[in-house]
Amino acid sequence: MIKYNNIIKCPIVTEKASFLKEKFNKYSLYVFVNVNKHKIKLAIESLFRVKVSSINVVMVRPKRRRFKGLSGYEKQKKKVYFSLIDGQKLNIMSV
Repeated sequence: MIKYNNIIKCPIVTEKASFLKEKFNKYSLYVFVNVNKHKIKLAIESLFRVKVSSINVVMVRPKRRRFKGLSGYEKQKKKVYFSLIDGQKLNIMSV
């Protein structure tokens, strides 16, 4: 049994994400790196009780950072942009 709570990390709250939500009805989330599109779609549909029409996955490369003279890299991230079937809305911030 897959626990869908362990797939989705958090919603993306940026200007770009809010623009996509208002204009194109596309939502965005951070998910764990080792999850594929099919599992992500099942998790969104079961947790939020909506139907996903399309899904796009973006791997974000780690950036180099410096902190107190030490250099290192951020962790690798995976973003998901998905759209719902016409007429459905989703309030990600309430979950």
